Amino acid sequence: MYKKNWVSAALLSLSLVLLPPGLVEANDGVKIGISVSDLSNPYFRQLARAVEAEATRLRGKADVQVVSSAYDIQRQSRQLQRFFADGYNILLLSAASYDGLTQTIEGLRAQGAQVIAVDVAAEGVDATITTNNFQAGTIACQYIAQMLNGSGTVGVINGPQVSSIIDRISGCLDVFSDYPDIRVLDTDQNGGGTFDGGFERMTHLLTAFEQIDAVFAINDPSALGAEQAALAAGRDGVMIVSVDGAPEAKNRIKSGDTLIQATAAQFPSKIGALAAQLGIKLAAGEQLAEPTRLIETELITIKNVWSYRDW
Repeated sequence: MYKKNWVSAALLSLSLVLLPPGLVEANDGVKIGISVSDLSNPYFRQLARAVEAEATRLRGKADVQVVSSAYDIQRQSRQLQRFFADGYNILLLSAASYDGLTQTIEGLRAQGAQVIAVDVAAEGVDATITTNNFQAGTIACQYIAQMLNGSGTVGVINGPQVSSIIDRISGCLDVFSDYPDIRVLDTDQNGGGTFDGGFERMTHLLTAFEQIDAVFAINDPSALGAEQAALAAGRDGVMIVSVDGAPEAKNRIKSGDTLIQATAAQFPSKIGALAAQLGIKLAAGEQLAEPTRLIETELITIKNVWSYRDW
């Protein structure tokens, strides 16, 4: 169940509360604060649910507070500091900037907080758990290249310049570098990782280029917006491939009547559960043998969409 947090409604604050599954003393519980970039993205909501479920399983009960930074570094810094002041000593963040929060992170760790980066990397944290985003971009754009038989024009809908997005684009372009007959039209269209941004940036691409055979979008919300823009413009011959594996994108693929042909699926439940495990270990004074974890993605197409279950 969600309820209002200490931040304004504009930050889309969430609190996830579950009952303890067993007979555990109240002081055995755990308090975890999570600051993500965009709570309108179902990926982050699922990640937060997984954190809370795993923390509850391990410690009997969990108080998990979730807020959105909206990619604002100063806002995220304030959120992390407020969490710690309110007794949340395990802090998870999808950082708005790799090195823009270093001073805040190091200061909190010096006071006893355990800080874990999820989804994107951040300087100075105790541990990092992300999707293998280079691999995600690679398998997505390899699919495009194969479907185009190695020849055609491809547009790119980019996003905020955090590590996950940078790595997806790098993986994608690395694939296309092996196909001299594939022309990448534009890589600078920042859709902000949102439906509206994807719609706007796709509209720009369709206006600027008469022929677009395929588009790589950095996440599913962008892809869904791009699809609507293409359909509104009567350009129903454009193939769209993205990253996430979100429920709405899966449903579009299942319908068989969509421009979204594939998505490199992330595993937010696995990332969230692992973050809870590592945070609790760190809080208990344990050392981590592997502080950096990369989770591989799986390409979802019409051929396997019915068997994908993570979300």
